[in-house]
Amino acid sequence: MPPRTCALCDDARAILKRPKTGQQICKECFFYVFETEVHNTITEACLFKRGDRVAIGASGGKDSTVLAHVMKTLNERYAYGLELFLLSIDEGITGYRDDSLETVKRNQQQYDIPLKILSYDELYGWTMDAIVSQIGRKNNCTFCGVFRRQALDRGAAILDVDHIVTGHNADDIAETVLMNIMRGDIARLGRCTSICTQGEDTIKRSKPFKYAYEKEIVMYAYFKKLDYFSTECIYSPDAYRGHARAFLKDLEAARPSAIIDIIHSGEAFEIKDDVKATQKLQQTCRRCGYMSSNELCKACTLLEGLECGLASNAVTGSARRKLDVEGHPSKTMRQIPFFRAPPHLQLSKQSVSPAPS
Repeated sequence: MPPRTCALCDDARAILKRPKTGQQICKECFFYVFETEVHNTITEACLFKRGDRVAIGASGGKDSTVLAHVMKTLNERYAYGLELFLLSIDEGITGYRDDSLETVKRNQQQYDIPLKILSYDELYGWTMDAIVSQIGRKNNCTFCGVFRRQALDRGAAILDVDHIVTGHNADDIAETVLMNIMRGDIARLGRCTSICTQGEDTIKRSKPFKYAYEKEIVMYAYFKKLDYFSTECIYSPDAYRGHARAFLKDLEAARPSAIIDIIHSGEAFEIKDDVKATQKLQQTCRRCGYMSSNELCKACTLLEGLECGLASNAVTGSARRKLDVEGHPSKTMRQIPFFRAPPHLQLSKQSVSPAPS
């Protein structure tokens, strides 16, 4: 049988089959349609405006490396007029994050994009290695997820950017929909498929790869010969997300469109008004100034648990009650630096403040 020609250009030899569509296409057409689909996602959602300062969450993995490459390519091809930065968070995982950060540093040179690295140790006084040594591996992803999200906002505030983009892909979002359904987490289910999120005091955050399949991101990185780090986090094999991922892969094998179908199903969920009324309003953490639905944000609660040796209880909520009974530790307890919104957000809040009577 003679080799197939590309289904798009009908000229070059087809060398790959798109997992997303099943089309057999050539390498150059694959690059073009992948980049064009991301561009369409960006423009249809109106993610950016000319002059925006945009931080790319960079871990050194395939998703963030491809995101950095594609963002730079599209910014130049379509004249977005963006000022791009790389923002990396060092969780302090020996043998994993230290090696991946070396990849990020090479990416910084390859793409000529400024890089900022912010560490857990610098912000919280703890590394993930130290946290795991104290609490074990059962709840370590909870600590890392909470700390990482706040660290990204704090790093972005230091850079004074308007926007953070992350490499979350279609598989990640479909997994999150499944996880929230299995946990009955109505609050997160209502917003987990949003391409863009922003709180009153937080920086706009979006996912340009919302509809990009993980397999296609891997193929893009491979055929472009991009420099990325491929080792999985040493603390993640026991994560709850792994069960949702395995289930999703089984669904995808039987029905390749399952990933996008789940995302569209998540987008169609509507939360009843009476359920919305029971959800807590966002406020500001009285200790660190970060957004929170309680007096203390989750990061401060977890950090307090670590400092008091109650970390195993911090994730269940009983740590707060135990601290109230036993009294708080000495003033030597480490605390998270007070969060200062970037200047442009502070000016925005001032501009909409009511005039004094």
